[in-house]
Amino acid sequence: MKARVKKHLAWLVDQALCLFVSFITGVRPKRAAALSFDTRQKVYYANHGSHGDFVLVWISLPRRWRIHTRPVAGADYWLTGRFKRFIIQQVFNALLIPRNSDNPRAITDQMREALEAGDSLIIFPEGTRNIDDQTQLLPFKTGIYHLAASRPDTEFVPMWIHNINRVLPKGKVLPVPLLCDVRIGEALRLQEGEGKEAFLERSRNALLALAPHDPRPSAPLPALKEGGERHE
Repeated sequence: MKARVKKHLAWLVDQALCLFVSFITGVRPKRAAALSFDTRQKVYYANHGSHGDFVLVWISLPRRWRIHTRPVAGADYWLTGRFKRFIIQQVFNALLIPRNSDNPRAITDQMREALEAGDSLIIFPEGTRNIDDQTQLLPFKTGIYHLAASRPDTEFVPMWIHNINRVLPKGKVLPVPLLCDVRIGEALRLQEGEGKEAFLERSRNALLALAPHDPRPSAPLPALKEGGERHE
């Protein structure tokens, strides 16, 4: 009985949260027929400017796709309080990872196993929130490549989130009502023989192509280091 009550409460919170976020941002679920890819499990990857990012990605997906979609989130942040634990585990069924792990392969294995179980994932390849007003997109961590290499048939879907950093700035609790936009690009996958640097650049450029015109520069690509993604 307790599990049933918790499940019902999670469903109610999900509905209320989606309605609230849709109201203050104007973002609505997309129709499946309007998207150029099918319902098979995907990795949705987006720019990262706020703790509210994955919620916008979530509510932008067709409603019936959400039940099989899990945001990848940092366990050290989301497990620090009962309410946050309930939201991230019961409402969103997130895949929680250790952000400061010294074993990036284990994180890749977690995500690969979720995909093999039939779930889709929401990830943020920048690895941390971009709070630099002068930079449009941070360099990608290499975790997205290692995930693609472990599941070469998996499609990766870029999604650009516009304006959410102004709705929920870092350090703020109450959101500011502002119109946001979520742009969904064409799915891509790791090509045969494609190296790490080439895939990271191609997937990053696919995401940048969805961004509205912005005079801010994109962060230059530094020499790449091995390691998994860090998520917030």
